[in-house]
Amino acid sequence: MKKYFCIDIGGTSVKYGIYSENCGFLSEASFPTQSWLGGPSIIDRSLKLVSQILKSQPDICGICISTAGMVDCNAGCITYASSLIPEYTGTPIKKIFEQKFHLPCEVENDVNCAALAEYFSGAAKGASSCLCLTVGTGIGGAFVNHGEIFHGFSGSGCEIGYMVLPDGPFQNIASASALVRNVAKRKNLPSSSLSGKKIFALAKSNDTDCIEEINRMASYLGMGIANICYVLNPEVVVLGGGIMVQKEILYGKIREALDKYLLHSIAENTTLKFAHNQNRAGMLGAFYHFKARRKETDLYV
Repeated sequence: MKKYFCIDIGGTSVKYGIYSENCGFLSEASFPTQSWLGGPSIIDRSLKLVSQILKSQPDICGICISTAGMVDCNAGCITYASSLIPEYTGTPIKKIFEQKFHLPCEVENDVNCAALAEYFSGAAKGASSCLCLTVGTGIGGAFVNHGEIFHGFSGSGCEIGYMVLPDGPFQNIASASALVRNVAKRKNLPSSSLSGKKIFALAKSNDTDCIEEINRMASYLGMGIANICYVLNPEVVVLGGGIMVQKEILYGKIREALDKYLLHSIAENTTLKFAHNQNRAGMLGAFYHFKARRKETDLYV
């Protein structure tokens, strides 16, 4: 029974767990990223964590890492990270972990990992291709085709958050943070006083501002997804991110907008689903990425 240490480095928290090929996750935990302390701090704390784990689990045979930022997965290096994680760009994660622990290590972008998790054991299991979006502070995207992530020429394939729509970049107008910002503006409130959860609760109480801004967000999401579908033609579109727990409200609105902006012949062949793996997606996808990089088989779990 092979066991792997999986770690998912996000902007808010670092999730980690021990994954068994036979039994799934044997343990899971997390700690705050404290991203303002910078990349070196995150790596240092992660190294200390792995050292502790290996003392009690010496039979771990690989380190699987999912991380925020653009990743060169051949080199296992961060090629670009936003100012949310200072001093992270250029970090050679794979090299650092392999030299420290003498174990194989593979690194991939967190949204790509989430897409792999949904493709192999989630909402898109059994599909030929999958477009995965994570909607949160920004909008991340990944495309899996016949089990492989599309990275593009220089590794920035599917950076869909920067895609320009008529009213601005996709993630500036259709993200959860955009929803909060727009509702706050309408109500003349500080954004810090609202959250996606609170906005949906108000909408259920017939708050007009919240209902209209949710409708606006859903329309922009449908428009953006349609544009991507015209290029990639995925079999399944999977929506993830904390705000997507509001499936009962969002599914119909986004589906309606997607059908509006897509040709009928394409829309009827494009399935819209919501992510299944939730908080485990990054860790689980990191495991699938590790297996694929190491040319191991039986990825469907």
